[in-house]
Amino acid sequence: MNIRKIEAKNNKRKKRICAYVRVSTTNGSQLDSLENQKIYFEKLYAEREDVEFLGVFCDKGISGSKYERPDFQTMLDACRKGQIDVIHTKSISRFARNLINVLEISRELKTLGIDIFFEEQNIHTLSNEGEVVLTVLASLAEEELQSMSGNQRWSFRRKFQKGELLINTKRFLGYDLNEKGELVINQAEAQIVRTIFYSYLEGMGTHRIAKKLNEGKVPTVTGKKWYDSTIRNILKNEKYKGSLLLQKYFHDGVNGPKKLNQGQLEQYYIEDNHEGIVSKEIWEKVQVKMKSRSRIQGTNKTYKFSRMLKCQYCGSTLKRQVSYKKKIVWCCSKYIKEGKNSCKGMRVPERDIEDWKLSSPVIVLERIEDGEKHYGYTGQKATANNHISNSEKNQSSRLLSSVYRPRRTAIKL
Repeated sequence: MNIRKIEAKNNKRKKRICAYVRVSTTNGSQLDSLENQKIYFEKLYAEREDVEFLGVFCDKGISGSKYERPDFQTMLDACRKGQIDVIHTKSISRFARNLINVLEISRELKTLGIDIFFEEQNIHTLSNEGEVVLTVLASLAEEELQSMSGNQRWSFRRKFQKGELLINTKRFLGYDLNEKGELVINQAEAQIVRTIFYSYLEGMGTHRIAKKLNEGKVPTVTGKKWYDSTIRNILKNEKYKGSLLLQKYFHDGVNGPKKLNQGQLEQYYIEDNHEGIVSKEIWEKVQVKMKSRSRIQGTNKTYKFSRMLKCQYCGSTLKRQVSYKKKIVWCCSKYIKEGKNSCKGMRVPERDIEDWKLSSPVIVLERIEDGEKHYGYTGQKATANNHISNSEKNQSSRLLSSVYRPRRTAIKL
Protein backbone atom coordinates (compact mmCIF):
# COMPACT_ATOMS: atom_id res chain seq x y z
CA MET A 1 0.00 0.00 0.00
CA ASN A 2 1.35 3.38 -0.97
CA ILE A 3 0.93 5.98 1.73
CA ARG A 4 1.07 9.63 0.72
CA LYS A 5 1.94 12.19 3.35
CA ILE A 6 -0.42 15.18 3.32
CA GLU A 7 1.04 18.42 4.65
CA ALA A 8 -1.25 20.41 6.95
CA LYS A 9 -2.46 23.64 5.41
CA ASN A 10 -1.27 26.81 7.03
CA ASN A 11 -4.44 28.84 7.41
CA LYS A 12 -2.78 31.48 9.52
CA ARG A 13 -3.71 34.89 8.15
CA LYS A 14 -0.92 37.30 7.34
CA LYS A 15 -0.60 40.27 9.66
CA ARG A 16 -1.88 43.45 8.05
CA ILE A 17 0.62 46.24 8.67
CA CYS A 18 0.48 49.93 7.85
CA ALA A 19 2.96 52.72 8.52
CA TYR A 20 2.29 56.24 9.78
CA VAL A 21 4.54 59.24 9.10
CA ARG A 22 4.15 62.94 9.85
CA VAL A 23 6.08 66.15 9.30
CA SER A 24 5.12 69.31 11.16
CA THR A 25 5.95 71.84 8.43
CA THR A 26 5.62 71.98 4.65
CA ASN A 27 9.09 73.31 3.84
CA GLY A 28 11.24 71.50 1.29
CA SER A 29 13.53 69.60 3.64
CA GLN A 30 10.62 68.33 5.74
CA LEU A 31 8.73 67.13 2.67
CA ASP A 32 11.89 65.39 1.41
CA SER A 33 12.07 63.65 4.78
CA LEU A 34 8.45 62.57 4.37
CA GLU A 35 9.14 60.99 0.98
CA ASN A 36 12.24 59.26 2.35
CA GLN A 37 10.20 57.78 5.22
CA LYS A 38 7.57 56.48 2.79
CA ILE A 39 10.24 54.88 0.60
CA TYR A 40 11.87 53.35 3.68
CA PHE A 41 8.66 51.60 4.80
CA GLU A 42 7.75 50.44 1.29
CA LYS A 43 11.19 48.85 0.82
CA LEU A 44 11.14 47.34 4.32
CA TYR A 45 7.98 45.36 3.66
CA ALA A 46 8.34 44.77 -0.09
CA GLU A 47 10.01 41.35 0.30
CA ARG A 48 8.23 40.22 3.47
CA GLU A 49 5.93 37.31 2.65
CA ASP A 50 4.68 36.87 6.21
CA VAL A 51 2.84 40.20 6.27
CA GLU A 52 0.44 42.16 4.12
CA PHE A 53 1.65 45.75 3.81
CA LEU A 54 -1.33 48.10 3.48
CA GLY A 55 0.63 51.26 2.69
CA VAL A 56 1.62 54.51 4.38
CA PHE A 57 -0.66 57.04 6.06
CA CYS A 58 0.92 60.50 6.15
CA ASP A 59 0.06 64.01 7.36
CA LYS A 60 1.90 67.10 6.12
CA GLY A 61 2.38 70.34 7.99
CA ILE A 62 0.38 69.28 11.06
CA SER A 63 1.62 69.50 14.64
CA GLY A 64 1.91 66.34 16.70
CA SER A 65 -0.09 68.04 19.43
CA LYS A 66 -3.14 68.12 17.17
CA TYR A 67 -5.44 65.15 17.63
CA GLU A 68 -7.47 65.87 14.48
CA ARG A 69 -5.12 64.84 11.66
CA PRO A 70 -6.86 63.68 8.46
CA ASP A 71 -4.79 60.60 7.56
CA PHE A 72 -4.27 59.76 11.23
CA GLN A 73 -8.04 59.68 11.76
CA THR A 74 -8.54 57.62 8.59
CA MET A 75 -6.01 55.10 9.93
CA LEU A 76 -7.78 54.91 13.31
CA ASP A 77 -11.14 54.39 11.59
CA ALA A 78 -9.63 51.48 9.62
CA CYS A 79 -8.36 50.01 12.92
CA ARG A 80 -11.81 50.23 14.46
CA LYS A 81 -13.26 48.45 11.43
CA GLY A 82 -10.82 45.56 11.92
CA GLN A 83 -8.77 46.29 8.79
CA ILE A 84 -5.34 46.75 10.46
CA ASP A 85 -3.32 44.54 12.84
CA VAL A 86 -0.12 46.57 13.34
CA ILE A 87 0.83 50.25 13.02
CA HIS A 88 4.53 50.88 12.41
CA THR A 89 5.86 54.38 13.10
CA LYS A 90 9.37 55.78 13.52
CA SER A 91 8.94 57.28 16.99
CA ILE A 92 6.51 58.43 19.66
CA SER A 93 7.00 62.07 18.64
CA ARG A 94 6.00 61.28 15.04
CA PHE A 95 2.89 59.42 16.22
CA ALA A 96 1.65 62.05 18.72
CA ARG A 97 3.41 64.44 21.07
CA ASN A 98 0.62 64.73 23.62
CA LEU A 99 0.96 62.18 26.43
CA ILE A 100 -2.78 61.83 26.98
CA ASN A 101 -3.46 61.23 23.27
CA VAL A 102 -0.66 58.64 22.97
CA LEU A 103 -1.90 56.63 25.93
CA GLU A 104 -5.59 56.93 25.05
CA ILE A 105 -5.01 55.72 21.49
CA SER A 106 -2.59 52.93 22.41
CA ARG A 107 -4.97 51.62 25.09
CA GLU A 108 -7.98 51.77 22.78
CA LEU A 109 -6.11 49.87 20.05
CA LYS A 110 -4.80 47.40 22.63
CA THR A 111 -8.39 46.42 23.50
CA LEU A 112 -8.91 45.78 19.76
CA GLY A 113 -5.81 43.59 19.65
CA ILE A 114 -3.88 46.08 17.50
CA ASP A 115 -0.17 46.63 18.10
CA ILE A 116 1.72 49.92 17.64
CA PHE A 117 5.43 49.49 16.97
CA PHE A 118 7.61 52.53 17.75
CA GLU A 119 10.82 51.73 15.88
CA GLU A 120 13.31 54.14 17.50
CA GLN A 121 12.26 53.11 21.02
CA ASN A 122 11.75 49.42 20.03
CA ILE A 123 8.38 49.33 21.79
CA HIS A 124 5.44 47.06 20.97
CA THR A 125 2.35 48.28 22.81
CA LEU A 126 0.94 44.73 23.03
CA SER A 127 3.98 43.52 24.97
CA ASN A 128 3.91 43.35 28.77
CA GLU A 129 6.48 46.08 29.27
CA GLY A 130 5.17 48.20 26.40
CA GLU A 131 2.82 50.51 28.29
CA VAL A 132 5.24 51.10 31.18
CA VAL A 133 8.02 52.22 28.85
CA LEU A 134 5.54 54.12 26.68
CA THR A 135 4.30 56.20 29.64
CA VAL A 136 7.84 57.29 30.54
CA LEU A 137 8.91 58.11 26.98
CA ALA A 138 5.68 59.88 26.08
CA SER A 139 6.06 62.13 29.13
CA LEU A 140 9.49 63.16 27.84
CA ALA A 141 7.95 63.98 24.48
CA GLU A 142 5.32 66.09 26.28
CA GLU A 143 8.03 68.09 28.07
CA GLU A 144 9.78 68.71 24.78
CA LEU A 145 6.54 69.92 23.20
CA GLN A 146 5.90 72.32 26.10
CA SER A 147 9.37 73.76 25.63
CA MET A 148 8.87 74.21 21.88
CA SER A 149 5.39 75.67 22.37
CA GLY A 150 6.78 78.14 24.92
CA ASN A 151 9.44 79.23 22.43
CA GLN A 152 6.76 79.71 19.77
CA ARG A 153 4.60 81.84 22.10
CA TRP A 154 7.66 83.98 22.93
CA SER A 155 8.27 84.44 19.19
CA PHE A 156 4.65 85.52 18.63
CA ARG A 157 4.82 88.06 21.45
CA ARG A 158 8.00 89.54 20.00
CA LYS A 159 6.13 89.98 16.72
CA PHE A 160 3.25 91.69 18.55
CA GLN A 161 5.70 94.10 20.21
CA LYS A 162 7.06 94.99 16.77
CA GLY A 163 3.52 95.48 15.41
CA GLU A 164 3.81 92.58 12.97
CA LEU A 165 0.56 91.01 11.75
CA LEU A 166 -0.61 87.49 12.54
CA ILE A 167 -4.03 87.51 10.87
CA ASN A 168 -5.91 84.72 9.12
CA THR A 169 -7.80 86.63 6.40
CA LYS A 170 -9.63 83.45 5.37
CA ARG A 171 -11.74 84.01 8.49
CA PHE A 172 -11.74 87.81 8.33
CA LEU A 173 -14.37 89.48 6.14
CA GLY A 174 -13.37 92.48 4.04
CA TYR A 175 -9.59 92.14 3.74
CA ASP A 176 -6.91 90.14 1.96
CA LEU A 177 -3.15 90.02 2.53
CA ASN A 178 -0.88 91.23 -0.27
CA GLU A 179 2.55 89.79 -1.09
CA LYS A 180 4.11 92.00 1.62
CA GLY A 181 1.75 90.66 4.27
CA GLU A 182 -0.21 93.94 4.43
CA LEU A 183 -3.99 94.20 4.80
CA VAL A 184 -5.70 95.37 1.60
CA ILE A 185 -9.44 95.87 1.13
CA ASN A 186 -11.46 93.21 -0.67
CA GLN A 187 -14.06 95.49 -2.28
CA ALA A 188 -16.79 92.86 -2.72
CA GLU A 189 -16.62 91.81 0.93
CA ALA A 190 -16.14 95.41 2.12
CA GLN A 191 -19.57 96.33 0.74
CA ILE A 192 -21.14 93.73 3.04
CA VAL A 193 -19.27 95.21 6.02
CA ARG A 194 -20.44 98.75 5.18
CA THR A 195 -24.03 97.54 4.85
CA ILE A 196 -23.84 96.05 8.35
CA PHE A 197 -22.46 99.25 9.91
CA TYR A 198 -24.92 101.60 8.19
CA SER A 199 -27.93 99.33 8.84
CA TYR A 200 -27.09 99.30 12.54
CA LEU A 201 -26.80 103.09 12.69
CA GLU A 202 -30.18 103.38 10.95
CA GLY A 203 -31.76 101.48 13.84
CA MET A 204 -31.75 97.90 12.63
CA GLY A 205 -30.79 95.41 15.36
CA THR A 206 -28.21 92.65 15.01
CA HIS A 207 -30.91 89.96 14.76
CA ARG A 208 -32.65 91.73 11.88
CA ILE A 209 -29.38 92.41 10.06
CA ALA A 210 -28.43 88.72 10.28
CA LYS A 211 -31.89 87.67 9.11
CA LYS A 212 -31.78 90.08 6.16
CA LEU A 213 -28.35 88.81 5.05
CA ASN A 214 -29.48 85.18 5.32
CA GLU A 215 -32.63 85.89 3.32
CA GLY A 216 -30.52 87.61 0.67
CA LYS A 217 -28.19 84.56 0.60
CA VAL A 218 -25.22 86.83 1.32
CA PRO A 219 -22.25 84.55 2.13
CA THR A 220 -20.27 84.76 5.36
CA VAL A 221 -16.50 84.45 5.21
CA THR A 222 -16.80 80.81 6.39
CA GLY A 223 -19.78 79.94 4.19
CA LYS A 224 -22.09 79.47 7.19
CA LYS A 225 -25.22 81.31 8.33
CA TRP A 226 -25.26 84.80 9.77
CA TYR A 227 -26.06 85.11 13.48
CA ASP A 228 -26.49 88.13 15.71
CA SER A 229 -23.19 87.24 17.39
CA THR A 230 -21.45 87.37 13.98
CA ILE A 231 -22.84 90.85 13.39
CA ARG A 232 -21.80 92.06 16.86
CA ASN A 233 -18.25 90.80 16.36
CA ILE A 234 -17.97 92.72 13.08
CA LEU A 235 -19.38 95.90 14.61
CA LYS A 236 -16.88 95.74 17.51
CA ASN A 237 -13.83 94.91 15.36
CA GLU A 238 -11.39 97.84 15.35
CA LYS A 239 -9.74 96.62 12.12
CA TYR A 240 -12.66 98.00 10.12
CA LYS A 241 -11.65 101.57 11.03
CA GLY A 242 -7.98 100.92 10.17
CA SER A 243 -6.65 100.17 13.66
CA LEU A 244 -5.19 96.98 15.08
CA LEU A 245 -5.35 95.46 18.59
CA LEU A 246 -2.81 92.67 18.94
CA GLN A 247 -2.92 89.72 21.36
CA LYS A 248 -6.68 89.77 21.98
CA TYR A 249 -6.55 86.06 22.82
CA PHE A 250 -4.01 83.60 24.15
CA HIS A 251 -3.72 79.85 24.72
CA ASP A 252 -3.52 78.67 28.32
CA GLY A 253 -0.85 75.96 28.13
CA VAL A 254 0.19 73.73 25.25
CA ASN A 255 -3.18 72.14 24.66
CA GLY A 256 -5.23 74.57 26.72
CA PRO A 257 -8.27 76.45 25.46
CA LYS A 258 -8.15 79.78 23.65
CA LYS A 259 -8.95 82.54 26.16
CA LEU A 260 -9.88 86.20 25.90
CA ASN A 261 -6.99 88.37 27.10
CA GLN A 262 -8.43 90.37 29.99
CA GLY A 263 -5.17 91.76 31.27
CA GLN A 264 -3.25 88.50 31.71
CA LEU A 265 -0.84 89.55 28.92
CA GLU A 266 0.17 92.87 27.40
CA GLN A 267 -1.80 94.10 24.39
CA TYR A 268 -0.58 96.37 21.58
CA TYR A 269 -2.81 98.93 19.84
CA ILE A 270 -1.80 100.39 16.47
CA GLU A 271 -3.74 103.27 14.91
CA ASP A 272 -3.84 103.89 11.13
CA ASN A 273 -2.25 100.51 10.47
CA HIS A 274 -4.16 100.02 7.21
CA GLU A 275 -7.00 101.53 5.17
CA GLY A 276 -10.31 101.31 7.01
CA ILE A 277 -13.51 100.05 5.40
CA VAL A 278 -15.57 102.54 7.42
CA SER A 279 -14.46 105.89 8.80
CA LYS A 280 -13.36 106.30 12.41
CA GLU A 281 -16.40 108.52 12.99
CA ILE A 282 -18.83 105.83 11.80
CA TRP A 283 -17.07 103.15 13.86
CA GLU A 284 -17.16 105.30 17.02
CA LYS A 285 -20.86 106.11 16.52
CA VAL A 286 -21.60 102.39 16.33
CA GLN A 287 -19.70 101.75 19.60
CA VAL A 288 -21.69 104.50 21.36
CA LYS A 289 -24.97 103.06 20.07
CA MET A 290 -24.01 99.52 21.13
CA LYS A 291 -23.10 100.70 24.64
CA SER A 292 -26.35 102.65 24.88
CA ARG A 293 -28.40 99.59 23.91
CA SER A 294 -26.38 97.45 26.30
CA ARG A 295 -27.14 99.82 29.21
CA ILE A 296 -30.85 99.79 28.40
CA GLN A 297 -30.89 96.00 28.27
CA GLY A 298 -28.73 95.79 31.40
CA THR A 299 -31.17 97.81 33.50
CA ASN A 300 -34.10 95.67 32.29
CA LYS A 301 -32.63 92.19 32.14
CA THR A 302 -35.98 90.56 32.84
CA TYR A 303 -39.37 91.64 31.57
CA LYS A 304 -42.90 90.69 32.48
CA PHE A 305 -42.98 87.85 29.93
CA SER A 306 -39.29 86.86 29.95
CA ARG A 307 -38.98 83.05 29.63
CA MET A 308 -42.76 82.74 30.02
CA LEU A 309 -43.91 82.55 26.38
CA LYS A 310 -43.35 79.54 24.09
CA CYS A 311 -43.83 79.29 20.34
CA GLN A 312 -46.97 77.47 19.17
CA TYR A 313 -45.11 75.89 16.24
CA CYS A 314 -41.75 74.72 17.63
CA GLY A 315 -41.90 75.22 21.40
CA SER A 316 -38.97 77.68 21.50
CA THR A 317 -39.00 80.66 23.86
CA LEU A 318 -40.35 83.93 22.51
CA LYS A 319 -37.81 86.74 22.74
CA ARG A 320 -38.59 90.40 23.33
CA GLN A 321 -37.61 92.73 20.51
CA VAL A 322 -38.04 96.45 19.92
CA SER A 323 -38.65 97.27 16.27
CA TYR A 324 -37.18 100.31 14.60
CA LYS A 325 -40.64 101.92 15.00
CA LYS A 326 -40.26 101.42 18.79
CA LYS A 327 -42.98 98.74 18.87
CA ILE A 328 -42.41 95.88 21.33
CA VAL A 329 -43.02 92.39 19.96
CA TRP A 330 -42.31 88.85 21.19
CA CYS A 331 -40.75 86.66 18.49
CA CYS A 332 -39.79 82.98 18.22
CA SER A 333 -36.09 82.71 19.11
CA LYS A 334 -35.56 79.76 16.76
CA TYR A 335 -37.06 81.68 13.86
CA ILE A 336 -34.82 84.66 14.68
CA LYS A 337 -31.66 82.54 14.66
CA GLU A 338 -32.38 79.99 11.92
CA GLY A 339 -35.08 81.52 9.72
CA LYS A 340 -38.36 80.26 8.29
CA ASN A 341 -36.93 76.89 7.25
CA SER A 342 -36.67 75.92 10.93
CA CYS A 343 -39.99 77.34 12.18
CA LYS A 344 -43.02 79.18 10.82
CA GLY A 345 -42.39 81.76 13.52
CA MET A 346 -44.53 84.00 15.70
CA ARG A 347 -44.54 87.78 16.12
CA VAL A 348 -46.79 88.77 19.02
CA PRO A 349 -47.33 92.50 19.72
CA GLU A 350 -46.96 93.13 23.45
CA ARG A 351 -49.90 95.53 23.46
CA ASP A 352 -52.20 92.59 22.56
CA ILE A 353 -51.14 90.50 25.56
CA GLU A 354 -50.13 93.10 28.15
CA ASP A 355 -53.04 92.21 30.48
CA TRP A 356 -52.05 88.53 30.74
CA LYS A 357 -51.18 87.44 34.28
CA LEU A 358 -48.90 84.41 34.14
CA SER A 359 -47.33 82.40 36.94
CA SER A 360 -45.71 79.70 34.77
CA PRO A 361 -44.58 79.32 31.13
CA VAL A 362 -47.34 78.94 28.52
CA ILE A 363 -47.62 78.18 24.83
CA VAL A 364 -48.93 81.17 22.88
CA LEU A 365 -51.69 80.36 20.38
CA GLU A 366 -52.50 82.61 17.45
CA ARG A 367 -55.71 82.41 15.40
CA ILE A 368 -56.97 84.50 12.51
CA GLU A 369 -60.61 85.63 12.56
CA ASP A 370 -62.05 88.03 10.01
CA GLY A 371 -58.53 88.74 8.77
CA GLU A 372 -57.24 89.76 12.20
CA LYS A 373 -54.88 87.88 14.54
CA HIS A 374 -56.02 87.04 18.04
CA TYR A 375 -53.91 85.49 20.79
CA GLY A 376 -54.55 82.99 23.55
CA TYR A 377 -52.45 80.54 25.52
CA THR A 378 -52.42 77.06 26.96
CA GLY A 379 -50.28 75.26 29.54
CA GLN A 380 -46.72 74.41 28.51
CA LYS A 381 -47.40 70.67 28.86
CA ALA A 382 -49.89 70.82 26.00
CA THR A 383 -48.51 69.97 22.58
CA ALA A 384 -46.88 72.93 20.85
CA ASN A 385 -47.68 71.67 17.36
CA ASN A 386 -51.38 70.92 18.07
CA HIS A 387 -50.95 67.30 16.97
CA ILE A 388 -54.12 66.08 18.73
CA SER A 389 -56.17 63.17 17.45
CA ASN A 390 -59.93 63.45 16.86
CA SER A 391 -60.60 60.94 19.66
CA GLU A 392 -58.60 63.07 22.09
CA LYS A 393 -60.57 66.15 21.02
CA ASN A 394 -63.87 64.37 21.55
CA GLN A 395 -62.84 63.05 24.97
CA SER A 396 -61.97 66.51 26.23
CA SER A 397 -63.93 68.76 23.91
CA ARG A 398 -65.05 71.02 26.73
CA LEU A 399 -61.48 71.59 27.83
CA LEU A 400 -60.12 72.06 24.32
CA SER A 401 -62.81 74.50 23.31
CA SER A 402 -61.73 76.62 26.23
CA VAL A 403 -58.01 76.17 25.69
CA TYR A 404 -58.10 76.99 21.98
CA ARG A 405 -60.69 79.73 22.12
CA PRO A 406 -59.12 82.83 20.48
CA ARG A 407 -58.38 85.63 22.88
CA ARG A 408 -60.04 88.77 21.62
CA THR A 409 -58.17 91.99 22.00
CA ALA A 410 -59.92 95.15 23.12
CA ILE A 411 -59.13 98.28 21.14
CA LYS A 412 -59.35 101.60 22.92
CA LEU A 413 -61.05 104.28 20.82
